[in-house]
Amino acid sequence: MKRIIYISMAAAFMISCKSSKHAASDSNNPGSVTVKHGNELSTALPPGNLPEVKSPSDQLADKIVRTALGFSGTRYRYGGTTKKGMDCSGLVYVSFGDNEISMERSSSQMATQGDEIPLRKVKKGDLLFFTTGNNKRRINHVGLVVSVDGDDIQFIHSTTSRGVLVSSLSEGYWNYAFNQARRIL
Repeated sequence: MKRIIYISMAAAFMISCKSSKHAASDSNNPGSVTVKHGNELSTALPPGNLPEVKSPSDQLADKIVRTALGFSGTRYRYGGTTKKGMDCSGLVYVSFGDNEISMERSSSQMATQGDEIPLRKVKKGDLLFFTTGNNKRRINHVGLVVSVDGDDIQFIHSTTSRGVLVSSLSEGYWNYAFNQARRIL
């Protein structure tokens, strides 16, 4: 409905006062039209080019993921929570904590927070839990979903061998070790 109103307003401005108007394209919004009517400027976006409106939880997920990505390349350190070194649960703990969401400190404790969700419903900001040790019933690793593109789920985590990095759940090792997904937001 808003799209129709914006387009109608733009058309009305262009038709009503031909001599006092100026139309130009907005480089920030390709396909948009900026109309000058006297001293007033109005921008009309064509259908399909309206800005995406995100829910508050999606906006918070973006902030949490940005915080986590800021630690990319940080070396692994058991119990670490700083750029000098960090473990997997430390990364999640700090990323959520810096955005005012309290989390447990260990991956096994984090796996009791929020709601378990099916993998097909995972979205940015959700947590993935893994069993990478000999005991396949004990969760000992966590990652934060940074993007979902169809079946490709990318997550950021800290590994003992490579530190903080983004991996894909479709990688054989992580797919095999996957245990559950949880939504905190």
